[in-house]
Amino acid sequence: MTSKALERSPRATLATLHRDPREQWPEHARRLYDFLVGIYGEDDALPTLAAGWIAHQRSANTQRAYARGFKVFEEFARDHGQHPMAVKFMLADVFSTYLTTAPTWVRTRGGQRGEMARTGAPYSDASRANSLSAASSFFTYLDKVSDTSVKNPFDAVVRPYIDPDFSPTDGYTEEQWTKLLVTARDHHRVAAYRQRAYALMLVLYTCCLRVDSLLGARVEDLGQDQGHHVLRVRVKGGGWKKKPVPPVAWHALQTYLGGRTEGWLFCTANGGQLDEPAVWRLFRSLAKRAGLDALKHPPHGTKGDAITHALAKPNARPDKVQDWADHKDSRTTQRYNRRKSLLEDSPGYDLARDLAGALEATGEAP
Repeated sequence: MTSKALERSPRATLATLHRDPREQWPEHARRLYDFLVGIYGEDDALPTLAAGWIAHQRSANTQRAYARGFKVFEEFARDHGQHPMAVKFMLADVFSTYLTTAPTWVRTRGGQRGEMARTGAPYSDASRANSLSAASSFFTYLDKVSDTSVKNPFDAVVRPYIDPDFSPTDGYTEEQWTKLLVTARDHHRVAAYRQRAYALMLVLYTCCLRVDSLLGARVEDLGQDQGHHVLRVRVKGGGWKKKPVPPVAWHALQTYLGGRTEGWLFCTANGGQLDEPAVWRLFRSLAKRAGLDALKHPPHGTKGDAITHALAKPNARPDKVQDWADHKDSRTTQRYNRRKSLLEDSPGYDLARDLAGALEATGEAP
């Protein structure tokens, strides 16, 4: 299928409207549109359709991941002389194989700012799965918006198996988290940002939030409900939820806000929305200053730490932790629970201890 195969041009359709709906596209849709226009031009249907597909996704995380994965697919199709919308099963299947050996883009050491080269390690299973899922989702979208049926060439492509219980992130212990928070509160290298760093990390950890949910919150989302301080946030899946903010986090938050009543909850010096790269830099800087491994714990690992530590409490209620973590399925909560993989938690030790006592009583124990 080529762009000419569409019976109605998306650009022509948009031109009949009083206002261009593309003005409402989220950031990642606009970026993908600009990227594709630079390659295919405005007269090609691909930029508008691909950006519209990205805008169709519910969360900013999915939008970003799919846009990234689609760029990998688009580059592969272009290198093979095919328009991305014309790809059939054979080339889609080759794309899956290509991802297992293709080097990834990495920043060039000593190069110009932003200069990249394909010299990195091959794509991980998760990255391969993302690119294949993104391409497949795009063709599913085409089938929905096209006047003619569009066969998805990725339907029969075998995707890498991703173990839902495996996480490459080890996480921090509660003692390490205390050290990290003390560093944020007392030893951040930029004094003006100490309050923001301390409040951000406390709220992220004690409210069991995703980074994008916290960064998308505004001061106006703070409030009270049933005697509790709460923060209204958008959770994964697009819904909204009130999260109780514990006193220690609320105090740090109010100290940071200093009476501010509007705008982004966590903002830049000029009032703009703080972005995820800034949070990554914050974690790396604080971890290094605290003497912790900065590379093994990305900000997104905070939620796994919070769940693991909460489930380890003597009176922990798995159902309460599940709701606190905003998970619909208890299995999802357990995937975040890193304690289940700790060797010292093996039930075999308790079983063997009792067995050893019984054997000793019979004179058979070593």
